[in-house]
Amino acid sequence: MSEQESQIALIFFGGAFLIIMMSTFIVSMVVLHRQRQVQNRQKLDHLKAENEKMLLHVENEIQQETLSHIGRELHDNIGQLLSLAKISLHSSKPEKQAEGKEYIVQIIKEVRALSKTLNLDWVESITLDEFISQQLEKIQSTGFCQTTFESDHSFLELSKNQKLVLIRVIQECLNNAIKHAHPNRISIHIAKNRSLRKIEIVDDGAGFDTSQQSQGSGMINLKKKNGNHRRPLFSDIQSRKRNSYHFGVAILN
Repeated sequence: MSEQESQIALIFFGGAFLIIMMSTFIVSMVVLHRQRQVQNRQKLDHLKAENEKMLLHVENEIQQETLSHIGRELHDNIGQLLSLAKISLHSSKPEKQAEGKEYIVQIIKEVRALSKTLNLDWVESITLDEFISQQLEKIQSTGFCQTTFESDHSFLELSKNQKLVLIRVIQECLNNAIKHAHPNRISIHIAKNRSLRKIEIVDDGAGFDTSQQSQGSGMINLKKKNGNHRRPLFSDIQSRKRNSYHFGVAILN
């Protein structure tokens, strides 16, 4: 074989080798890309399943809370109104009978209001600001403590799912304050700060030591809700034992 033929053969085999290497590289990259796509799809499916599970859990919690509230209302409020209506209607005095009829009308209104709370569709018909105002008014009307609420209305536009989670978080915080903190004042402040929308819940109650592991179900529930999101909902928890409590919620705009 002449030198020229040897060079041609070398170029041919070298080119073939490069083509094989490039083909192998391209095939490997395509396979790797598809594997990553499958992994990413599996991660998204897992996150979606976890999110749906969390939302189902939140809906169940709200329903349980609603049923407990209805039970208390039936026993304490409507039960008392029925007793008063019975006494008034059995009276021979016309003014007492008229009073009894007024009690019946009030009972009907209370029962209608309670029936609406059984359906979670009320979440779509109420803003977060309205929900917070109602909750704080209920607390203050009982004489438990004073409440204040300030808002720049930055949470007016929320999906039902976002609203459900935030409503449950706020309920959990208020329940913790009522059960454990015994404050003189509870304050909630809503404001927008650059790319974040924030809800701050502050009370001047007993507080607790944040450096210690909490065994209370309230704090455990809040941490669970935080862990079920790709972006944490909770931005800040501060408290000092026998002094105060500050809880902050933040979500991206």
